[in-house]
Amino acid sequence: MFNVRLPIVASALIFAGQFAYANVEVIFVESAPKDRFVLTNTSQCLLKNLTVNLDLSSSVGKLIFDTTSTGAGVEVFQPFEVRKGNLKLASSEKVKDGDSTLSLVIESIAANDSVSFTIDVDDTLTQSELGNIRVSGSEIKNASIDVNVQGQQASAATFNNKGKALVSLSSC
Repeated sequence: MFNVRLPIVASALIFAGQFAYANVEVIFVESAPKDRFVLTNTSQCLLKNLTVNLDLSSSVGKLIFDTTSTGAGVEVFQPFEVRKGNLKLASSEKVKDGDSTLSLVIESIAANDSVSFTIDVDDTLTQSELGNIRVSGSEIKNASIDVNVQGQQASAATFNNKGKALVSLSSC
């Protein structure tokens, strides 16, 4: 018996391959003494001229950045530091102690590659799962991140209870 569906399926696969979608996966990694954010381009295309806005203010743990020995943070502090990739702070040279937002400019992220930075993140809850100086995945839940690529309208996502967010961008 001849299968008539085969040409239709093959055509659909060829057509779908012409439109590659770009996604950026963002992972928060709790670590002492420096916490880490890793942004991975999970697509098959180069992403250029990204603006990334990270907002911790709506997180379950009411998270803040602890960048100095004085101020809103608890005990251990760490300033913003690029670990991998060509990225920099968009608004100023440093993140202020107690801030809950930061903006990054990323020159590019190759397909299946990542960029990352470290900074100290503390929660501000009176009762917290791991104490104020350590942040659990559930405490970063609902924090938001948006990514703007080459001046196009930003796409946004929120972190889940495992410290991950997936920002779905337009096609490559």
